[in-house]
Amino acid sequence: MRRLASSTAFEKLETRRTMSKTKRFGSGEAVEKPHHMVLLPKGAKPVTVALSPWQEFAWRTFGGFVQAHYKENQDLEDNLLRAHIKLRPEEYLAGAWLNTTIAAVASVAIAFVSLFLMLLVRVPISTIVPVFVLVAIVPGLLAYAYYFGVPVVFRGKPASMAKKRGKQVDKRITGSMSFISAMASADVPVDVIFKELSKQPVYGEVAKEAEWITRDTELLGVDILTAIRNAAGRSPSNKFQDFLQGVVTTSTSGGQLKPYFLMKAEQFEKEDRLEMRKRMETLGMLAESFVTVVVAFPLFLVVIMAIMALISKSQSGFVLNLLYVVVGVMIPISQFGFIFVIWNMEQEV
Repeated sequence: MRRLASSTAFEKLETRRTMSKTKRFGSGEAVEKPHHMVLLPKGAKPVTVALSPWQEFAWRTFGGFVQAHYKENQDLEDNLLRAHIKLRPEEYLAGAWLNTTIAAVASVAIAFVSLFLMLLVRVPISTIVPVFVLVAIVPGLLAYAYYFGVPVVFRGKPASMAKKRGKQVDKRITGSMSFISAMASADVPVDVIFKELSKQPVYGEVAKEAEWITRDTELLGVDILTAIRNAAGRSPSNKFQDFLQGVVTTSTSGGQLKPYFLMKAEQFEKEDRLEMRKRMETLGMLAESFVTVVVAFPLFLVVIMAIMALISKSQSGFVLNLLYVVVGVMIPISQFGFIFVIWNMEQEV
């Protein structure tokens, strides 16, 4: 079944070989290559990515402003692609400006309401000014940093989402290599291997990366080596990039892919074992630190401070207040700190 690609979908965009940069045409310019017929698999339907109502409102509100001031940002385009955010940079920036503006206006309004309430209860000016500044400025700055990034701290929401996807790919890559090596042992072609891998949701983000490779070969008409090379360029995982580049290098140099797949599967298994051993050693160190810092040290400190409160009559009130701080603040915070660190380590497994 042949379907004609929609003229509106590719009217202003022409994908280059890197699949990571878009070429924009002005109103008077024409597309160099005409549209062509694409053979889709039986039962396949064209997929369109529609904006949500909020994104459409953001585009109507800030689209003109973004288009007038937008300068080509290849890093932003790459991060959007790696994070699988299906928006053009202009559309993403329009939504970011809308959310940031709403956060700034809301924070200023809340600051004025807080100022009015503090004036009613006659709070000192030395307290009103810092509170007003914090409430009025900090939420807007946090919203700006969330979408656009702060130098040195982080590079914005798309970069953080791409990094998160890279970690998810690394978590599933060992199991997917076993699947790929098993299919390669049965002499299955490379394009079919990635197609079948894309149908396995158990492999998570790796299956989505394979799905994009299948999309390039079956929908865009790209040969399998070019599709794999493009996938290596847009993948957020260094391990998956190295694997795909090895596939291209092995194929172009005349090598066999079956031994390469088996070798990579064994390599990733060894790396996982080493990483697991390293994580277990870290957990052992944390357990020893927990016993020392959270259990033994506070216990000795409480006993010593209780004895000091009994011996010293003049300083007993101060010692008791300090004891309350240790029991009510220091011990819970230290316990929650260790819980958070261990929970964060478990999320990476």
